[in-house]
Parts: sequence; structure tokens; C-alpha cells
Amino acid sequence: MSEHSSDAEPGAALSGRDLDDLPLAEALREAARRLKTVGIESGRADAELLVAHLVATDRGGEVSRGEVMAGAAAGTLDTPKGFDQIVAARASRVPLQHLTGRAYFRNLTLHVGPGVFIPRPETEVLIDHVNAHLRRRAHENEAAGRDRLVAVDLATGSGALALSMSQENPGCEVYGVELSRSAAEWATRNTELTGLPVSILVQDATRALPGWEGRVDVVVSNPPYIPTTAVPKDPEVADHDPSMALYGGSEDGLAIPKDIAQRASELVRPGGLFVMEHAEVQAEAAARMFSKLGFHEVETIHDLTGRPRATKGYSGV
Repeated sequence: MSEHSSDAEPGAALSGRDLDDLPLAEALREAARRLKTVGIESGRADAELLVAHLVATDRGGEVSRGEVMAGAAAGTLDTPKGFDQIVAARASRVPLQHLTGRAYFRNLTLHVGPGVFIPRPETEVLIDHVNAHLRRRAHENEAAGRDRLVAVDLATGSGALALSMSQENPGCEVYGVELSRSAAEWATRNTELTGLPVSILVQDATRALPGWEGRVDVVVSNPPYIPTTAVPKDPEVADHDPSMALYGGSEDGLAIPKDIAQRASELVRPGGLFVMEHAEVQAEAAARMFSKLGFHEVETIHDLTGRPRATKGYSGV
């Protein structure tokens, strides 16, 4: 399917005037209004990013949202053809990232689309804790003359966490494990496009890397954790993110995370770190899970909005 194609009825119903025929400043205002009408609060930003995507596609290069804003204000940038159609697709709640083919995660631009979970900004904070641990272990290894560091991302999806660990910790040996072949293909593509030395393995995260027990310095995971009885409120998630990446396999959403945590406890070496994302309502259960698996110094990690969205712990020495 073309990135710009859509059968979107909501967008058509809201059309009124063809956005392609309006001056860019007016087209952006109208697009923002249409998107907000269907519940997309980031309508103006989305509209500007969609223009940037279309103009970049036409020019064959990168165009920033800032360039779009400046061009609209100065009247030096025309409304790109296809803007009305792509806004209609967004109004039908096709994810912005599926329309542009891009998602941004820390310092990375990742390619995403149908068949892979779109990485979220709140997941970025996990890397801060990973980095602190890897840098500390790197100094210890250097002093002791030990081998290079090893980091593993279980249920890697697009490769966001694995690639960030590699990019921000040069010399670290990084593996991304993903059961979904579709998602693994996206992760492999992102590895190739970034040129980062990450190995993508198509394996079950709950049984990953046989023979690597006690050899990994860091395991990180953003597993599926939505309860099987729950339905995400945003259509972009419920209708477009893969079910395999969303639902945790039980009514509390923690069956799969527990199995992944179990495998992490087997893989990490003494003093190694495990960091796992979860829903804020699962924080207490996650802390208990970590403790039962033998992790110590268990700590809840809060995201930038102050919500308890991840847990970390260290393996026993």
C-alpha cells in the first residue's frame, strides 16, 4: 500500500475544501482543525510533519518542521500535492508514523510501518539507566582486563532500545531479540540503515540466547503488558500496533513479562542489570516479581511525567 493512499471516510467527510488548493498557511490551519475535530490534539504538529514528509519526498531530501512553519509564514512554500489525501488518512486515525514511515527515538530516526510496534518517547528513559550501568561496568572491565560488555534487548520490535544502546555505548556487543518475523524485518532494516553493529535474532524472548546464561551485562525489555481484557483507547494503538506487541497474555497483563523477566534473570551475569517497562498500575507487581526472581536494589523508574513506568534490579553477586 502506498504511504499516501487511504480509503479514509472520516477525512472525506470533513473535507469541505481540497487542502491542496489552499495557500499553505491556510491549509495547515484547516488540517489542524479537521484533525482536532476527530480527537487528535496534536493536529497542528501532525499537519506540519505531514507537509514536511511530502515536501521531502518530492525533493528527495530531509525537510524539518521548522522549515515548513517558516515557509508557511513567509508564503515561500506551496501546499504539496497529496496533502488533502494524507490528512484524510490521519483523520481516519492511521498513525502519523505509518504515513511518514518514520519514528524518532532518542538520537535515532527509525523506519516503521504496519507489523511493528511504534516506539514511544516514555521508553527513552530506560536507556539512561542502561547507560549509567554500562559505563560503570566498562570502567570495571578495563581495570580488570575483562572482555567487552554485552547488552540484550528482549522483544526489540523496531530495534529502538537495542540500537540506542549500541549508539550510545560504542564497543558494546548488542543483541535484539524478536519473535515476530515482521517486526524483526523492520529491526534489521533499521540496523542496516543506521549502520550500528546490532545483531537481530528471531527468537522467543522467553527462551532467548541459549548457552548465554550468566554472560550478559544488561538486559532491557519493553514487553507486551496490556491485560487481555483491556482495549487501548487510542485507535492508532488498538487498530494498528501488532497485538503480539500489546497484550501480556493474562488478565493482569503480566504473564509474558514474568516469563521475560525469568529469562533475564538467567542471562545476566552477577551484578548485571535488568530494566523492564510496564504499565503504571503494574509497578508494585513488577517490583515483587523482580524480588522473587532474586534481583536486588529493585527500583521503580518514573517517566518524564512522573508516572511509575519501569522497574530495574541487579542480579545477585
